[in-house]
Amino acid sequence: MGKPLNIGLIGYGFMGRTHSNAYSQVTHFFDVPYTPVLKTVCGLEEDKAKAFAEQWGYASYTTDWRKVIEDESIDVVDVCVPNNMHAEIAIAAAQAGKAILCEKPLAMNAAQGREMVQAVEKAKVANLVSFNYRRVPAVTLAKQLIDSGRLGRIFHYRANFLQDWTISAKVPQGGMATWRLDVKAAGSGVVGDLLAHCIDTAMWHNGRIGEVCAVTETFVKERLNVDTGKVEPVGIDDACTFLCRFDNGSLGNFESTRYARGHKALYTFEINGEHASIAWDLHDLHRLEYFDHRDESIVRGWRSIHVTDADMPYMDKWWVPGLQIGYEHTFVHQAADFLSGMASGKPAGPTFREALETQCVCDTVLASAAERAWKKVSY
Repeated sequence: MGKPLNIGLIGYGFMGRTHSNAYSQVTHFFDVPYTPVLKTVCGLEEDKAKAFAEQWGYASYTTDWRKVIEDESIDVVDVCVPNNMHAEIAIAAAQAGKAILCEKPLAMNAAQGREMVQAVEKAKVANLVSFNYRRVPAVTLAKQLIDSGRLGRIFHYRANFLQDWTISAKVPQGGMATWRLDVKAAGSGVVGDLLAHCIDTAMWHNGRIGEVCAVTETFVKERLNVDTGKVEPVGIDDACTFLCRFDNGSLGNFESTRYARGHKALYTFEINGEHASIAWDLHDLHRLEYFDHRDESIVRGWRSIHVTDADMPYMDKWWVPGLQIGYEHTFVHQAADFLSGMASGKPAGPTFREALETQCVCDTVLASAAERAWKKVSY
């Protein structure tokens, strides 16, 4: 068992659960230098914070996030709150010398993100932004295949992330359940919530995006705001499509919407290179589709790689070949990488600085859509 590391979790929603599960499981499967100790959870409602603490085994709970920061025994502050609270909490945690794991996107915008980067780098504290899909073994394997040169020169990167949960005009905005529809809490809609995942993975695989041309749409213009009790204009994007050019010369095509009937969380990408292509689908996350033109013509075709063997990313820590893992395991992998990076001095990615690049692309996508023009990304 590694050295105890006290965790202060701020936010007890969906992401709070995934992170808590990861801390509880990581030492069971990974040889990590630290053992996470669930010290304190913070949430707005005391009864829910108490119930969460009891369910997940946190030693204490609070409704004031500042008390988590002020607690000298806390080593890591885990930020799982709406986007508009990321910067204030992360900057305060950095100034207090805490390591920080922050949910995505990094911030409300790039300017705010730069302040966060400056704070963690000045304090020299470990930091990570939770883009968990990087740590799906098949997605990590795709990265290895690209870096090894198997695909050759990359020509195309296309990705989409489709949902359908906000089609009804009766879905409200604001509040703890639907803050993602409130621009004051979320900053943006599908761009920051869904496309940020696609952009992070794409630039991890294929390098920086140089310029973009985007279109967005808000299909339901007004919704009841839970916080104010009034029907108010909707300020977030319901859908976005954008074209881009990567710095390596390849072209990108990205789409995201919450108005695609029949899709709850369809995240896919396909990458086409001069020698080979790869494709992945979140609904079949343990498989990577691979096509290699260098195969003999009589056997050339798409093959489905079942990413469960011990020589594949992360899979030596789990079960026997053929038995797959799921969504929650990506957060266990993230915890393992974060803890190992803290000890080695080689930080796991994406760090705040790396996540800022994704934030810059998101900002440029929104600006391009507003101006109806191609825009260069300023990093």
